Amino acid sequence: MQLRRRGRATLLVAASVVLVACGGPVEVDVPDLSRADREACDAFAAELPDSLAEQDRVDIRPADAPAAAYGDPAIVVRCGVPTPEGFDLTASCETANGVGYFIPDEQYDDQGLDLTLTAAGYVPRVEIIIPAEYRPNAAPAVMSVLAPLIKDHFTLVDDCA
Repeated sequence: MQLRRRGRATLLVAASVVLVACGGPVEVDVPDLSRADREACDAFAAELPDSLAEQDRVDIRPADAPAAAYGDPAIVVRCGVPTPEGFDLTASCETANGVGYFIPDEQYDDQGLDLTLTAAGYVPRVEIIIPAEYRPNAAPAVMSVLAPLIKDHFTLVDDCA
């Protein structure tokens, strides 16, 4: 796996995932998508693995959202998210298996924060939220597993490498 870091951004990315406690389904926001983006996101979601970063897939609500969740607390993968705040040509990116992931600047240094990774250079965009409990090992594992699916299903519009 290839993993590297470039420049830094300073703006926060607001997480738009709400986790349901007590073992119930993980609630995910469903973005407004064009028909083409919804089809691409649905195809991507259908190919997501049964486990990710050693966490088994769990139920989400709504069940037909272009998303998946793994473990408790849940690692959440969502498709069709907007461009994250702070993502531009000078933004920090980590690259794994040829896919660049934007990470908000403040999350690099504070291992106690949940980690938000966004394949921001692709359309539609994929966001992965990794709870702090899984840091630091889950991020490289998640990025490398999802990279081939992202390259297969989405269009690269801004190389975040």
